[in-house]
Amino acid sequence: MILDGRSPDAIAAAVRALSAGELLGLPTETVYGLAADAASDAAVAKIFAAKGRPSNHPLIVHVAEASGAAHFAASVPDFAQKLIDAFWPGPLTLILPRRAGVGAAAAGGQDSIGLRCPSHPVAQAVLRACAAQGLQGLAAPSANAFGRVSPTTAAHVQAEFGDGLLVLDGGACDVGIESTIIDCTRGAPVLLRPGGISRAQAEAVCGQALRSKEELAAPDPRASGTLEAHYAPAAPVRLMDAKALQTALDLLGADAAHIGIYSRAILQTRSSGVLRRRMPDDAAATAQQLFAVLREFDAQGARLIWIETPPDTPEWEGVRDRLQRASAA
Repeated sequence: MILDGRSPDAIAAAVRALSAGELLGLPTETVYGLAADAASDAAVAKIFAAKGRPSNHPLIVHVAEASGAAHFAASVPDFAQKLIDAFWPGPLTLILPRRAGVGAAAAGGQDSIGLRCPSHPVAQAVLRACAAQGLQGLAAPSANAFGRVSPTTAAHVQAEFGDGLLVLDGGACDVGIESTIIDCTRGAPVLLRPGGISRAQAEAVCGQALRSKEELAAPDPRASGTLEAHYAPAAPVRLMDAKALQTALDLLGADAAHIGIYSRAILQTRSSGVLRRRMPDDAAATAQQLFAVLREFDAQGARLIWIETPPDTPEWEGVRDRLQRASAA
């Protein structure tokens, strides 16, 4: 069931469901999440079961405000606090040392935990209402089957889980790809996943270069969306440059069929069986529509999805990351 997330009655219904240990489809500025009370092991287990997600693969816990981190985190390094001050509420997740006895199921049993404060007004309304009822945070991974394309509309969530799930409609997500994840447990900031907050923005705020996980010998904490294969539609995805895309279309000629193409370049084809969507020249605009385009190709029956490789520039890092993982699947 989809309810208008702007309605106070809908917010109240959402809080009742969460307090009763049920799941909720929750809009955020990044993607829609499948939310549950982070303090309830039974509720968190429902997330893992609904998504088909391994129970040792941690979930991100969402809090209403920056001060909420203190409930879950044992400590917050100075550079992490600078990131919180600059980017919360917003599309940034920090991996922090977890307080003993708090959020273990949501953290996948690790001694660290991923925390985020979303900026979406509906998410904020739900989180604040939950906090007033004693629910200090919501575990909320993307509301889709594990490893598949994340949802960016309420309709996407309903298509995944059916009418039985309560979903708050907050419109299409503004950012469109998941949050940036920075590991803050190893004395220096380590970028685990690029996203809506760029590497340059984070470095400017914390006063340090973001390390890559390959630079450090210590094993990474497990984190959401960092598997090699992820974000995959039903149809196989292949990344190609514009020249390779045009060559492939020329070779197939009029026989090209059931192929979805997402490109910045204007391509020519003699086939009416090619589904085409124009990729924006702007990275942020591409991120905002990316997952919706992949879902659209699946819905239209594409058997192959060919995508023009994004530019190898910093602003495209988040989009490149999602597409590389989608094509790896």
